[in-house]
Amino acid sequence: DLMDKLTLIFGQGLSDSFYPVPQQAIGVGSAFEGWSPRAEDVVYRVLVPLSPPPGHAFHPELDTAGTPQRNFRVRVELLCTCTREQLGEEMLCFLHHPEEELRRNQDPSLLHTLCTGSYLDVEKTVHWFHRFVRVAWLLLPESRHWRLMLQPSSRSCKFQLSKDKESFRVEMIFGVRQGDSDVFVGSQPAAVGMLSTTWLETYAVAEAKFFRHISKQAPQDSWHCKCLQLLSRILLGVGFSSYALKTVVMHLLSTGPLTRWRRRDFRHRLMDILKYLHRSLETKQLHHFVMGNERFPTEISLPSDFRVAEPLNLFQHLASNPEAHTKAMQEYVCLL
Repeated sequence: DLMDKLTLIFGQGLSDSFYPVPQQAIGVGSAFEGWSPRAEDVVYRVLVPLSPPPGHAFHPELDTAGTPQRNFRVRVELLCTCTREQLGEEMLCFLHHPEEELRRNQDPSLLHTLCTGSYLDVEKTVHWFHRFVRVAWLLLPESRHWRLMLQPSSRSCKFQLSKDKESFRVEMIFGVRQGDSDVFVGSQPAAVGMLSTTWLETYAVAEAKFFRHISKQAPQDSWHCKCLQLLSRILLGVGFSSYALKTVVMHLLSTGPLTRWRRRDFRHRLMDILKYLHRSLETKQLHHFVMGNERFPTEISLPSDFRVAEPLNLFQHLASNPEAHTKAMQEYVCLL
């Protein structure tokens, strides 16, 4: 509800500008999928899709293949808007009007504000939205009772809301949709030294939709989220990422009857998850759940080549680093 209100203010404030246009925020990650490891540390992550402003187009371009995510750049193209002028719209065409006239009578194009060269810059975009959130917050009635604290971040917009003894944290990630699919290229935090024009492919929206798909089909007393929550809580501080564990659970959910995840089967399903994880560690191979998975639900939209693509190996680093593999196996034994 809060994100919807902020998005509405964004839309109203940006309607006559040439900045990216934010769409309705989409809840992603453990808080919205129902398995947050620790309730006291929950972060509500939302992905805010960005649409190009009038006279612009976004073109996600694969930069380099990576594991577990691929790197993209978002090329910004100027489009001819002469037809819109002829229809009486008050917008000058960036392509066909003299620069002097554009400079005098119209705000600059996105290429001259949030881009580096021809590419949308993550850090410039996030910094600009940070400032806009600060202003937009003051226009909401919630600002009279809640305190907003913006937190430093170069690739996402993080803030904490608090009132008396209540508080919660939010992280806004910005994304550009690939075609009309549920796969985006996003601004989420990345490795140190990554270029500010690099956007990471994110499957968070498709995965959140998968969990909703499972919840609709599973028995009411299904404990699949509780299994994931318990094991991810145990794994806090251990070398295994919660994403690897989530991937294991998603694979298991898609390969057997959902009636096997009832409360009475809790212990058996925990063992199944641990066995799958052990087998993946031994073989140094854990396939990504979305890319290259022909069993992924067809009602969740993916780019056309995704289901038949070569699956990414989330444990590729273990295959190429014997020392890391030995350490992972030792941590698994300690876990048991």
